[in-house]
Amino acid sequence: MVAVVKPVIQVRAMRMDDLATVSALEVLSYEFPWSQGIFSDCVKTGHPCWVLSVDGVTAGYGILSMGAGEAHVLNICIAPDYRGQGLGRHLLGRLLDISRWNGAERVFLEVRPSNPLAKALYESVGFTEIGRRPRYYPARDGREDAIVMALELSPGP
Repeated sequence: MVAVVKPVIQVRAMRMDDLATVSALEVLSYEFPWSQGIFSDCVKTGHPCWVLSVDGVTAGYGILSMGAGEAHVLNICIAPDYRGQGLGRHLLGRLLDISRWNGAERVFLEVRPSNPLAKALYESVGFTEIGRRPRYYPARDGREDAIVMALELSPGP
């Protein structure tokens, strides 16, 4: 009988020495990526910034902003080689926990209409579309709208 070894999945606070790796994952994942400077600014200003690792290898990251009883998912990404394994759901769940722990009653995010897999993930955990931001994202043919989604958080235990 062969023993199945489960990967070790960890979520920890992002550090400045993660920025090159996180920025490289961003470039691999998006046609219009954030710069390393944007990630650096998020860490320096104290936004909740998190890294997900699998067996010690950085496989994703998530960044929140917090304020006035609300959280906003600014960026969430799983590296292409790690997609389809439930890691996005795992990381999103952790971001929602962190939002609750910081007193948020509601969480917002924007998603591109051209990213139906991400939209489906958000809907599967209870996010609903509450509006659109016209021409929000840069796109190959100009600009793309953003679907604005929200989730009402129930208080934690």
